[in-house]
Amino acid sequence: MADSLCETLQKLKLTAAEGGVDNLERDLDGLLKALAHSNAEASEKIQESGILKVFLDLLAPQSSCAPKVANIIAEIAKNEFMRSPCVDAGLIPPLVQLLHCKDQEVLLQTGRALGNICYDSHILQAQLIGMGVIPTLVKLLGIHSQNAALTEMCLIAFGNLAELESSKEQFASTNIAEELVSLFKKQAEHEKKEMIFEVLAPLAENDTIKLQLVDAGLVECLLDVVRQTVDGDKDEDIAELKTASDLMVLLLLGDESMQKLFDGGKGSVFQQVLSWVPSHNHQLQLAGALAIANFARNDGNCIHMVDAGIVQLLLDLLDRHVEDGNVTVQHAALSALRNLAIPVVNKSKMLSAGVSDEVLKFLKSEMPPVQFKLLGTLRMLIDTQADAADQLGKNAKLVGRLVEWCEAKDHAGVMGESNRLLSALIRHSKSKDVIRTIIHAGGVKHLVTMATSEHVIMQNEALVALGLIAALDLGSAEKELEGASLVPILHRLLSDDLSAPEIKYNSMILICAVMGSEPLHKEVQGLTFLDVISKLRSHENKTVAHQASLTEQRLTVQS
Repeated sequence: MADSLCETLQKLKLTAAEGGVDNLERDLDGLLKALAHSNAEASEKIQESGILKVFLDLLAPQSSCAPKVANIIAEIAKNEFMRSPCVDAGLIPPLVQLLHCKDQEVLLQTGRALGNICYDSHILQAQLIGMGVIPTLVKLLGIHSQNAALTEMCLIAFGNLAELESSKEQFASTNIAEELVSLFKKQAEHEKKEMIFEVLAPLAENDTIKLQLVDAGLVECLLDVVRQTVDGDKDEDIAELKTASDLMVLLLLGDESMQKLFDGGKGSVFQQVLSWVPSHNHQLQLAGALAIANFARNDGNCIHMVDAGIVQLLLDLLDRHVEDGNVTVQHAALSALRNLAIPVVNKSKMLSAGVSDEVLKFLKSEMPPVQFKLLGTLRMLIDTQADAADQLGKNAKLVGRLVEWCEAKDHAGVMGESNRLLSALIRHSKSKDVIRTIIHAGGVKHLVTMATSEHVIMQNEALVALGLIAALDLGSAEKELEGASLVPILHRLLSDDLSAPEIKYNSMILICAVMGSEPLHKEVQGLTFLDVISKLRSHENKTVAHQASLTEQRLTVQS
């Protein structure tokens, strides 16, 4: 085979130079046969022969050999070692030009060749995007939608190119949304639908394209898929249901597309998605809860949904998943409740509906994503709600779990949220009983550590909570405050030029508050607080400067 292939390659070079079309066709057929027989070996011989340069002239739009040459390039580019030689031979520009051809066979083989050369190479794919292949391919899809092979080639190309961020803007400037939705509506086969889904998912990450897909009627297609597959038990039904419902949730991540589908709470899509929550199907329950979480991204929607009774839907869903429940459903339902609890007017309504009681059932969860959302939901609920903060803050089981999670070093999100909730319980309740529950559980040291956080908001929340502890029950907390090195930490925060003004202000308030404790007072005297604070009297922030004067007086009197 090797000898006959070498002979064919020699003949091909000669024939190409002489221009004999019939002989060219015969030699190209010989190459295709050799590639079909042993692709890697034949490709190697082709590379060694230098024939790739000859292909350049044979790829001209007017060349009758173009489809066969493109087919050969597609075949050899299946081998990774042949892709760079194809690029080096300059084959990409003439192949791109061939995409403007009307001959469907040329288009098919050209698309295959480009796809194989650029497979798995973001650099080459970006080069194709720069050469304008996206609008060309979208146009081809519209013109040749009846040609199954060409359609498939376009979809494979879109799937590869859509992964690149640089492609999104080009796709958004075409009518890709209409073409894909139109194509989707014609499909009966699972495999074809899956191919289209694989293109839609990366495209739908772009907000402009999300809206185009909604306008093109994709949502109705997805709802149809859900209706047709919800009771199916075949693998392909389960796969389609998951893909369709996931894609629906993705469309709701865009603000414009989400508001369009919400339609003031009257939208039929919004209503249908709500019906997924009580479904018996876990995938639909998950998608329904995530959809509500996405709809709940502005106060107006949240207020409408709470007034419409959606909280009870979510509580019923959570209740079905308390014992050995589905973790993703728990996480999604808690996400939705957390978002709904953000507007102030919703908090008391949700507390009255029993949200905190339901959420507390998940305290035993060992799953960090569930723990994280549980903490966030409770923190949102008690914000400005003194009675709820007081009630939860006296719950020793909850506080004990929070202190445990404050040490979850492997899960920074859970650790951060636990600290923030501990602080919030004190700040919103301003209750001595809550403070004592937290002291008894060993939570004070975590609030002191939180004051050194890299996030100013967390530092500030910690300092305010510690200020309340010092003001309301310093005697009970002094050992913990001393053991956690509160005073040296405050000295460091006040000395640091990078500390935010509110951090300096609250640190000084706290220094004044701890002066009532003999051991802490001694620590203050042992450090150069007066020097640091006297410098802050000239701080550019007037509130900080004023507090520095007051603190300096206090320290001077009590020294």
